[in-house]
Amino acid sequence: MIFLSDFLRADVVDVDQRTVGSVRDVIVRMGEPYPVVTAIAIRGRSKELPAVIDWGAVRTGEGGELSLNVPTSRLRLYPNAGEEIWLSRDVLDKQIVDTDGRRVVRVNDLQLQQQDGRLLLVGVDIGARGLLRRLGIERVGRRVTHLVGRDFPQRLISWDAVDPVRSDERSVRLRISHQKLSKMHPADIAEIVEQLGGRDRAAIFASLNDEVAADVVEESSDEVQAQILSRLDDERAADILEAMSPDEAADLLGDLSEERREQLIAKMEAGEAEDVEELLGYEDDTAGGLMTTEFVAVPVTLNAQQTIDKLRELEPDAESIYYVYVVDEEERLLGVLSLRDLIVAPPQAPIADIMIKRVVAVPLDARPEDVAAVIAKYNLLAVPVVDDDDRMQGIVTIDDAMDEVMPAGVRRRARTL
Repeated sequence: MIFLSDFLRADVVDVDQRTVGSVRDVIVRMGEPYPVVTAIAIRGRSKELPAVIDWGAVRTGEGGELSLNVPTSRLRLYPNAGEEIWLSRDVLDKQIVDTDGRRVVRVNDLQLQQQDGRLLLVGVDIGARGLLRRLGIERVGRRVTHLVGRDFPQRLISWDAVDPVRSDERSVRLRISHQKLSKMHPADIAEIVEQLGGRDRAAIFASLNDEVAADVVEESSDEVQAQILSRLDDERAADILEAMSPDEAADLLGDLSEERREQLIAKMEAGEAEDVEELLGYEDDTAGGLMTTEFVAVPVTLNAQQTIDKLRELEPDAESIYYVYVVDEEERLLGVLSLRDLIVAPPQAPIADIMIKRVVAVPLDARPEDVAAVIAKYNLLAVPVVDDDDRMQGIVTIDDAMDEVMPAGVRRRARTL
């Protein structure tokens, strides 16, 4: 195997067998799936020697020596060094995200490989062998582990499975900045975000679209949620809050100072802000504080086909379409439709004839444990929340109810699963 540490500090010898300097860094141009080595930076013994030379001038590189195929006089400065990635300066010792292992790791060394006449950056060494190799004592480490009867494995991950943590100028030039990360499950991204400091968390969120960022925030702990919001500008924070479900957004805003809460609500769209403010008016330990206002309710005057057309128009998300609730003109809850009954019903059948009329519901001031008990008793995916006049105010979904009554440790493990 070839590693970056094999090149760093290696002597550079020209075609006349004169040592002209030593390797300071290796430079790559980004490509898919692997970056290509284009140049080397040199510590020269002469001021006339170019600081960076084209990789095409290199004949071989082994045994702590880099042999050139031209005399020193013919070496020319590589012109694109400022636009490309310097592996030691820009990547070595930096944090990266292992998108396969869903963790944050440190770059201890970089693996290179010859292919079709080119030298490619193909992997990242994240293990102790990489550190010992850079210190020049890898063989000592291997002997020690052999004497105690243990293996000393390489801990390598493929370059196409990594994503830089920082979104600074250099990682933007990497052209892969967070593309892989954004395709991961939000729960996995949240787990990675938990391992980062505040500045790096902000860099991750800056790269995610509003919908993915909202899902990640919902999967994060209360402490991390507050830290994330504190580092985002008002416009960006408001956009993420709008993409969150109203109950999650209300819970998050409820943990902020009154001044900060009002600033963010003022930046939100009127409809989303109104829903969140309504939920903030309820006590946390009640059904009103648990519920979301994202639910599907249709007037009792519709038939089956009209109801299906209404659903297509509303385009409800997966969480809000557990059930279709039927209400009168005063928003009083009259019944509930299962999607199965709705789909198989004759198109002209009035929904009043196919709805379930005895609907289990809970009042706004119901305790979380009582809400969870109702959901468990009747095997519901969600339970409607009504006021004193039976007007529908929202729904409490099974995951929100269970989150409230489960111990925090169990809740985190359940979310991860």
